[in-house]
Parts: sequence; structure tokens; C-alpha cells
Amino acid sequence: MFTEQRTFRPLVYLCFLAFLISPPAHAGTWGHETGTLTLPRPPERIVALNWAATEALLLLGITPVGVADRDGYSAWVQAPELPDGVANVGTRVAPSLEAIAELKPDLIVSSADLAPAAGLLERIAPTYVISVYKEGSAPFAKAREMLITLGQMLGRENQADAVLTDIDQTLEQQRVRLARAGMDQQPVALVNFLDDRHVRVYAPNGLYQTTLNALGLSNAWPDKANHWGFSVVGLEAIAPYQNSRIVVISPTLTGLSDLLAASPFWTYLPPVKRNQVYQINPVWPFGGVYPVKRLAILLADALMEGGHNNVR
Repeated sequence: MFTEQRTFRPLVYLCFLAFLISPPAHAGTWGHETGTLTLPRPPERIVALNWAATEALLLLGITPVGVADRDGYSAWVQAPELPDGVANVGTRVAPSLEAIAELKPDLIVSSADLAPAAGLLERIAPTYVISVYKEGSAPFAKAREMLITLGQMLGRENQADAVLTDIDQTLEQQRVRLARAGMDQQPVALVNFLDDRHVRVYAPNGLYQTTLNALGLSNAWPDKANHWGFSVVGLEAIAPYQNSRIVVISPTLTGLSDLLAASPFWTYLPPVKRNQVYQINPVWPFGGVYPVKRLAILLADALMEGGHNNVR
């Protein structure tokens, strides 16, 4: 009995010592675009300086303590929904360092667009820098990388995997749905209206292309664009693609419907003459992984419901 106690006590001591010197669960070091980031434990107070990062955190079940351009997120991104009470830390192009510091974050998620402020952000809190949108990048792949990496940092790897699995399953469901209805044969032009004569048209190098590819749809606009994945063109530039369908992504300007109804540029377009105009709710084209799913559902619903010849 005495021998067993003497043997047991050193084992307890060794186990306790191992606990003290072992890093906490999910501690680790991650490389990113401006260096490396080491976290001793999963962060709890996170500031997101772009909407793709905001979206990724929400998908992981984390509400950031601060977000850049908070109010715009609800208008342009919409989903996943940003809860009330999140602090605004300025704009996405010029966030307020003072507002960020006041929140006492233990992680800041940023992009290379804010490279001049990188050193100042690092003084406030560890900063993870990843750019979903930059020259030569594949937006969905980078957004996927961001989600997975944040999942690792936050100890939510399973949540990240579940989100990506759900997106894959949704894309396949909508592809089958369109194929069975024969709605996948004509190309689509995805546009946002800037005024009654000009649109952003979304190109093959943008985030939206991931959805089109997954749904078996062709992009009517064949040319690559800027690294954000769009070109600004006049309506006449769409005219040569006569077999296309036009998908208008909201929001649109007040009074646009009346202006287009009287516009020779608009009424001349073959898709307009064929009542093959489809309008969908906002989908943020510069987001993370979620807009790919959101666009798939909204686009499939619109194509199945049928088109019209004007913009609401």
C-alpha cells in the first residue's frame, strides 16, 4: 500500500507539470499575408474590418464586437444577419483606430487594402490579414481559406466544415433543380444598375462565377474584369449577347423602372423584348463563401418563377 502511494504521487505531479507547460487547446501560429500570428487561446473579442470577414465570423457562430461600415452590411449583405449591438468602427477604407482600441479586441481581421495601417493595428491586437479580393486571386478559394483558418483559431473547425458542406449540398440541389426544368441552357448576365444607362456586369473572374459554374450556367459576359470581378459598361455593351438572360441584383435606384421603360437602350435589348429579365434580392458580390449559396438559391428561384421586361 505504501509503495503504491509513493509511485502514484510522482505520476500526479508529472501530469500536473505537463498541464502547466502544455499550450491551451487551439493555441497556435498561423501565417498570413503580412507575417505570422500567434494566439495563446481562442480569441473572444474580434473586430472585422471588411464584410467578408464579418460574414465568416457570423457563419462560425461568433458575433464580432466591432465591424467596419456596420449599417451598410444590413443593406447590402443582409445574410448572415448581423445582430444588434455591434459597434461601428468607421469605414472599410478608413477604420477608426481609436474606436477599435476602445473595444479591447484580442483579434483583428483585416485585408491588404489596409496595409499602411497594419503596424498600427498590430499595436492594438494580433491581426490576421487575408485578402479575398486582389489581383490574380480566386475569391471563393480565398474566402474558403479564411473561414477554415478562423475556424481553427476559434476552435470551431467542425462549424467551418459544416458550413462548407451545406454550401456544396445547396449548390448541387439547385443545379439539379434547374437542369430538370431545362432552365440551364441559356447564358445569364448578372448586373447591378448604376443609373439608367450603366451597369456593373459580373465577370468570370469574380465570386459570382463560382455559383454559375456550380449551377451549370454560362456567364453571358465573356471578358475578365478588375480584381473585384466586374466591369462598368453601358447597356449597349450587353446587346451583342442576344441569347442571354439578364439578372438584375437589387438594390436599384428610386425611379429606375420608369426611366428604363422610356429608354431606347433598355427596350432595345433582346432579353427585354423576350421578357427574360429577372430581379433578385441583394447578394454582396465582394463577400466570403455565403453569397455563393445565397445567389444560387435566389437565382434558381427567379429563373423558375419566370421573367419580365422591366426592373422593379
